[in-house]
Amino acid sequence: MPSDGLQELFDRHVWGHFTTIKLPGVDSYRIMERGEGCYVWDTDGNRYLDGLAGLFTVQVGHGRSELAAVGAAQAETLAYFPLWSYAHRPAVELAARLASYAPGDLNRVFFTTGGSEAVESAWKLARQYHRMMGKPHKYKAISRYLSYHGTSLGALAITGVPAFREPFEPVTPGGFHCANTNQYRCYLCAGSCNLGCATDIEQMILREGPDTVAAVFVEPVQNAGGCFTAPDEYFAEIRAICDRYDVLMVSDETICAYGRLGEMYASTRLGYQPDIITSAKGLTSGYSPLGAMIVSDRLAEPFIGKDVSFMHGFTFGGHPVSCAVALANLDIIEREGLLDHVKANEAGFRAALEGLRDLPIVGDVRGKGYFYGIELVKDRTTKESFSKDESRDLLRGFISNRLLELGLLCRADDRGEPVIQLSPPLIAGPEQFDEIAGILRTLLTEACDRIGLDRGA
Repeated sequence: MPSDGLQELFDRHVWGHFTTIKLPGVDSYRIMERGEGCYVWDTDGNRYLDGLAGLFTVQVGHGRSELAAVGAAQAETLAYFPLWSYAHRPAVELAARLASYAPGDLNRVFFTTGGSEAVESAWKLARQYHRMMGKPHKYKAISRYLSYHGTSLGALAITGVPAFREPFEPVTPGGFHCANTNQYRCYLCAGSCNLGCATDIEQMILREGPDTVAAVFVEPVQNAGGCFTAPDEYFAEIRAICDRYDVLMVSDETICAYGRLGEMYASTRLGYQPDIITSAKGLTSGYSPLGAMIVSDRLAEPFIGKDVSFMHGFTFGGHPVSCAVALANLDIIEREGLLDHVKANEAGFRAALEGLRDLPIVGDVRGKGYFYGIELVKDRTTKESFSKDESRDLLRGFISNRLLELGLLCRADDRGEPVIQLSPPLIAGPEQFDEIAGILRTLLTEACDRIGLDRGA
């Protein structure tokens, strides 16, 4: 424990996000002090491999003095000015650059400070756009079961994790949830994929009435539940469904953009054309808060040259320091070839994780790029999962703390079935993959012994 009393101050004053407060036998907080490359160190000097890139965020790795210097220089020049009837050079240059990466006619950029705000902005824009097009009753949003789209009351209504919504209900009305793309536990297609997960979205539109649905929100790889990937034709079918019923398609790339799947935008990698992209996290590699909603010219057109505004904004959206850092971060991604690096190494990353399948607790390994999940099971043959209490004991009572002891930061998550999620910095390579796999083998072997699984099976 740090000798300066920092831990005591933490225990008394800090309220962590999505965390319990000093629950005996569960909580084990570490205070992080510095980072370099793929690693961070806590105040006790312990080193950890950052297998989650902070929170799916630190694309270019920790300790990039170049990004700190750019932020400082911008703060000395123009530390703050809003984008409310004004502009500044970093925001203008960044908007043009983000548009240059975007597919199709996504040329208009609305800045936020994070992903929840970008999702909230997308839903509000969809509502106002349809109203301006003479369809004021199109206000509903459809997303997938277990999907995570943010925690503000609007974004929370789109989020498909019931436990996140329940403490705050009633949330903003109009959020509806359909089948996700969990191919490991698909209940719609009886072993032969017929895109039932896409059909379920169309059926929801028809049940609610196409004249009431404004937008469908999809993640390229769904985070909550553990890195669900979609069947090959899924996104093309969602695009066709949205076109059929005049519904906007929103690609929530808060996690998947800016290199996580080997392209600036994951929709480019997966070959679909959304009407809106929401993004954040890797845009600055976490060195400064920033989010962005990238919008089709078609949606901006009704606002151009008219005495009408998108009635929405944020004090710190498009902050000059954050925009300057984002431009420098994108420079690093391009200069160091990190998109190609991810595509060249993703097979090796997956192979390192697939090598754990000999352990009976490993049910599924899934994901894409540098974004993977490992689902844990009681019985691999039947895919039997753990009860709620068993899952809590396994993940929070053992795995989370043991991971820290072994020196690996990743996510042990039970928002669906229990999973371990991995999302290392984009600079990671075979050395880090081997280290991740080695630590996970130790951890999961111990987990098998703890719950009595026969490792000889």
